[in-house]
Amino acid sequence: MCLAWSLATPLAAQERAAISLDPVVVTGTGTHRRQSQSALPVRVITPEQLRSVAATSLEEALVKLLPGLTSTTSGMGTTLSLDGMNEDYVLFLENGRRLTGDDRYTRINVANVKRIEILTGAASVMYGSDAIGGVINVITDDGSREAQNHVAASSHSHYTSKGRFTQSLDVDATAGMFSSFTSYQRKESDGWQMTPFDEDGQPTSRPMSAGFSSDNISQRFALRPARGLEIYVRGGVYDYATDRPQTATYMKGSTNKKTGETTYKETNAYNYNLHHQTYDYGLGAQWRLGKHTLFLDFAADNYESAYDYFRASGDYERGDSETRKRTHHYQTTLRGIFQLGRANRLSAGVEHIVEHLKSESDNIAFEQSYTLAAFVQDELRICKDFHAIGAVRYIYNKNFQSWATPSAALLYSPGPVRIRAQYAAGYRTPTLSQLHATDEAKTSSRKTVGNPGLKAEKSHFYSFEVEYADHGFNLSAKGFINDIRDMIDYRVLSDDEIVARGLEEDAKKFKTIRTRDNVNEALVQGLTVNAQYAAPFGLTIGGGYTCAYSEARNADGEVTPIDKAVKHSGNIRASYAHTWGNYRMSISANGQLQSPRYSSTYGYAPKTQQWDLHTRHAFTLRDFVVEPGVGIENLFNRRDTRPWNSNFFTVHPGRCAYVSLALRFKK
Repeated sequence: MCLAWSLATPLAAQERAAISLDPVVVTGTGTHRRQSQSALPVRVITPEQLRSVAATSLEEALVKLLPGLTSTTSGMGTTLSLDGMNEDYVLFLENGRRLTGDDRYTRINVANVKRIEILTGAASVMYGSDAIGGVINVITDDGSREAQNHVAASSHSHYTSKGRFTQSLDVDATAGMFSSFTSYQRKESDGWQMTPFDEDGQPTSRPMSAGFSSDNISQRFALRPARGLEIYVRGGVYDYATDRPQTATYMKGSTNKKTGETTYKETNAYNYNLHHQTYDYGLGAQWRLGKHTLFLDFAADNYESAYDYFRASGDYERGDSETRKRTHHYQTTLRGIFQLGRANRLSAGVEHIVEHLKSESDNIAFEQSYTLAAFVQDELRICKDFHAIGAVRYIYNKNFQSWATPSAALLYSPGPVRIRAQYAAGYRTPTLSQLHATDEAKTSSRKTVGNPGLKAEKSHFYSFEVEYADHGFNLSAKGFINDIRDMIDYRVLSDDEIVARGLEEDAKKFKTIRTRDNVNEALVQGLTVNAQYAAPFGLTIGGGYTCAYSEARNADGEVTPIDKAVKHSGNIRASYAHTWGNYRMSISANGQLQSPRYSSTYGYAPKTQQWDLHTRHAFTLRDFVVEPGVGIENLFNRRDTRPWNSNFFTVHPGRCAYVSLALRFKK
């Protein structure tokens, strides 16, 4: 049994009891409209739903609230999968801006989230590369957009067993034409073991979940010098470091070639901690000219990963730091939204992206790439109940030259029924690492070489959805097909290719020489069903289910599921809330379930489920809101204690109770 203490802070709308069944959405089209009037099937996670599951990370919120999204956690970190596609094919945005780097979603501060919008399937026409499996757009709640003068402050803390602690502080203020918003978050955790034995039955003290600490601070200033004009500048720093146990060991095996006997020697498990740092900055402007709006935005996202040695290893001494990878991503976007009459809205823009990579682990001294793009989108209301969207993006990339991605969507909405149909093309540009990385794995006698001739991965996505929404009840069913070609995977070089590339000497030292190539085709077919009912007397019940059948076919005709894919997944949730004067109580239960998860390296992980219970008690005291609560994670104590290096279905430490307190001030 784990004990926990939590201080949780309400978001800007936490005093409101109702959950909007028809929120405003922007993802997919870049224009604001009600969810019921969107031709694209955008899912929305509200602040109330985030609070109902006591989420402290974006990954936790998505897994608990979004059917079809699952996570894989191992000693190497966490990987998400959406509708059968792993996170490499899912684009993460913050306020519509692309997030890059290996920590692109772990650095999101969910205490400051206004809503999360999810569009599954291809969306490259609006967002460019990587949006093959879907787009997750996190909209933050920065009060600096409020017009009236005000000052607001909030604090969000959460402590659970195993030293899991989160502290967030937000301050925003508006005075006349000037606004400021500051956000800070601290997170830390101890590590823990799931099992004391490895796959050979030998003892190990390596933790399955490594300890860590992180700090995340961001600042945004906005100036409104004239009516309809806003100029802003922003920046942030995210710092993350693991805290591996320096005394952790494992039994390293050595096999005698003559006798076949294996002997084991106790060996230090770790020599260094991983240290990641991201700093981002940007500036831009938004200008409303009557019914038209112009946007100009520049964003820089810079990521660096290093090894911090606490024990001498190779050429490095204790206290040394080795840069593992350094990436720079610069994006400039100019976009306009033009209202052409009451029934026609045109969006058009241009985009320029520059990427840099330095990577000692991949033997890349310096590589760069750039992409130029132009896009146009037309939203047309043909009649009262019939809406249509057509769009196309033209891309020129330094590596794969020109390409165009079209999309089209239709909405027919007679009364409470909405019928949506969509086609979209997607693409994913090969990363600079995939194009140029070279590494030598002597323990496995394998060398990997780069392939500058890689083509972009491309997809065709189709979906059809029927939705019914009336009197607090919402039911939707969506079928989808995602057809991906030219998928990138490893391929072993033939003898002729080794000679042609001049790798004969390497062939004498390594058993295998491989490269990345466009060798796979993949197909994902699925169905997603969602239901929610806001019943009388404060009761809300709902849930979702996704079946995603995926298969990847390589050049040899072998067929397997896509790596990290889960065929069946879903969630069930129920909440009750009631207000007595200045006091409001809410109780919520949430369960997430998934079938066996496939791994191309380790096979299938067993099916799993997790159930949580949360309560909150909000007191409104003039300008303050105080919200204590209590809850339990992992009610049925689901743990995976199989040997180290298994495909774990969960690394959760087990049943945990926590207490919460929420504070917020606004004047």
